[in-house]
Amino acid sequence: MKEYLAQQVRARDQVAARNVVREVLQAKVLASLQRAGAMIPLAFHGGTSLRFLYSINRFSEDLDFALERADRGYDFRAYLRAVRTDFEREGYVLEVKATDRKIVHSAFLRFRGLLHELGLSRHRTETLEIKIEVDTRPPAGAVLETTVVRRHETLQLQHHDRASLLAGKAHAVLQRTYTKGRDLFDLQWYLSDPGWPAPNLVMLNHALAQSGWEGPELDDGNWHAILKQRIDGLDWAKVIDDVSPFVASPAELAILTRDNLSKALTRGHSARPR
Repeated sequence: MKEYLAQQVRARDQVAARNVVREVLQAKVLASLQRAGAMIPLAFHGGTSLRFLYSINRFSEDLDFALERADRGYDFRAYLRAVRTDFEREGYVLEVKATDRKIVHSAFLRFRGLLHELGLSRHRTETLEIKIEVDTRPPAGAVLETTVVRRHETLQLQHHDRASLLAGKAHAVLQRTYTKGRDLFDLQWYLSDPGWPAPNLVMLNHALAQSGWEGPELDDGNWHAILKQRIDGLDWAKVIDDVSPFVASPAELAILTRDNLSKALTRGHSARPR
């Protein structure tokens, strides 16, 4: 596995190499979770799921899951033990720090010294970190699918369907308390595909209610306009600053503009039947 990592970082600049290393490790974490049975109660969602399931052209940091089938068994600590065992078996030094006392269970997987070992850091103790989050009370209404994908590992992943994934992203755009450019990159990516379904509005409205939304209920006639109003008020310099380290293609980053995203939302609204 480490030899595979070394092959992946060759001929890449520092930023790209670090992104690839994280992604390879994410794939290995997903494989460990799958073998431990986590993909039965959990559904993969969020930005990293877009990378693994649909090859979106941006890297991501965290592995996000929703506990959709609690009746099928769920043991966060056991999953983490399985992940740690698998990595240690291959010679990795892995520190796991976890908390499961809140609604969102989280863990930080810390690989100390790996970047130095791969020639990507001058500091022997620099840590590469992957965060795992599980929402144990996700909003109702998500639709689930299972897909087999091959990205560094062959994985069978249970995940939110396309409409539910867009609903999750729309919720993040509307309710996140800080500017996260990766949300906007993903939203434009969704809207650039004319075959991508509209957001799962049942799930989206449940998610908004959970997070204290004070606006109107979203429906087929208004969700575009409400998202557009939200992005019109963002500091676009912060948007680009956040997402740029995760996008390999300068050309693709260049088309992430407020105007392009606003037009995509307007076109989508106009194209929908009334």
